[in-house]
Amino acid sequence: MQQKEIRIKPPGSFSLDLSELWQHRELLYFFVWRDIKVKYKQTYLGILWAILQPALLMTIFYFVFSRTFNVSVNMNYPVFAFSGLILWGLFSSGISNSSDSLINNSAMIRKIYFPKLLMPLASLCAAFIDFVFAFILLFVLLVVFNQPVHWDAFYLFPLSILITFISSFSIGTLLSAMSVKYRDFRYLLPFLIQVIFFCSQIVYSTSSVKSPSIKTLLFINPLNGALEFFRKPFHSDPIYMHGVLISIISACILLLTGLFYFKKTEAYISDLV
Repeated sequence: MQQKEIRIKPPGSFSLDLSELWQHRELLYFFVWRDIKVKYKQTYLGILWAILQPALLMTIFYFVFSRTFNVSVNMNYPVFAFSGLILWGLFSSGISNSSDSLINNSAMIRKIYFPKLLMPLASLCAAFIDFVFAFILLFVLLVVFNQPVHWDAFYLFPLSILITFISSFSIGTLLSAMSVKYRDFRYLLPFLIQVIFFCSQIVYSTSSVKSPSIKTLLFINPLNGALEFFRKPFHSDPIYMHGVLISIISACILLLTGLFYFKKTEAYISDLV
């Protein structure tokens, strides 16, 4: 009887292998559930920390920026700050967790085969679950502060979340692959996260930026475009579409760059972690 020979080799051309990702979807569910359990293991409040963290920061920013420095925005400042903080939480947590996902799971990667792209994707999905709980609290704040909401929230909310998800996944995927080969990125990441935070309209509005060139540069950060969409249902000012288009283009470039580098690195990740 002739034995069947199976050869495992890297793909000859760039391919996302979406069918393979779909076949391993149950493994993705397992990774997401495991990340959530590890994150809140032996914590008394558990998933409530996903709500308390942005709520506490919102309170601090309200007294510092709104009451002390009189920062002007076109809506209730607590709603302004909290809406920015929950999107920032999804963005930053997705990047931070994704960037370490391959290194933290090195033992599993060396033992069994599975699409490595599941690792950063699972980290981002776990961050998205935290976002869902914080998003529910946002509606409570809208009632408390009597903040009107326009009907365009039905499509602007999902669109802004999609831009944030893609941006976080793109940067996290790129950094996860780069961190495997160059461990310096693990130490550079906290500084990078801080820079992105202060370049995002979380505690201030880009409408207060007078220089057109600086305002354009700020929208290279795709989170600013997502925040522009996310807050539009809370006020009547027009959307800065020029900046939003820059953010969308930036997000697409980051996605292509992150996926291309990750797939090119995937063939020898098991030898480096």
